Amino acid sequence: MPHLSPPIERVHRSFLAAMAEFRAEGRGGGEDDSMIALEMRRYSALWETPEGFAQFVAELRAQALEETPRPENWVPSTTLWWVEGDEYLGRIAIRHRLTPRLFEVGGHIGYDVRPSVRRRGHATAMLAAALPIARDLGIDPALVTCDEDNVASRRVIERNGGVLEDKRGNKLRFWVPTSKPRQ
Repeated sequence: MPHLSPPIERVHRSFLAAMAEFRAEGRGGGEDDSMIALEMRRYSALWETPEGFAQFVAELRAQALEETPRPENWVPSTTLWWVEGDEYLGRIAIRHRLTPRLFEVGGHIGYDVRPSVRRRGHATAMLAAALPIARDLGIDPALVTCDEDNVASRRVIERNGGVLEDKRGNKLRFWVPTSKPRQ
């Protein structure tokens, strides 16, 4: 059964296949400012070797710590992977607090599901599993955003109790309670 896990080395092979799927759909280019794209640009050279992948995993885990050095205007972020056995299915990041930019377009929580396993309920389940973790980090409610034309992501957010606040640019902004049980 799929579950959230801190980044783990045992999914290395599956992770590489997932990143190839993301690249094949056009992710990772300079105009893509998603977390997947940023990780592709920053770490993809490390991913090929087991040692490099272990370094990547350690760096992702360290980003949850307040004392970890990070670029200006970046906040601590807990990254969790949606895995089933040795299969990497997706990722979710919970940003511990909002900067002005995250308040406008990024939100507290961002997620990506591997292209080959989409439309199976993974994103909805992944967000539901992450909301109690966000609550334990002191986040309630959580701001979750999506592109206005991303109907699937909007449904994921709404299924998890998200209430639309507004649209800013091409981003829809939802507040999702973390303190009450999900349906």
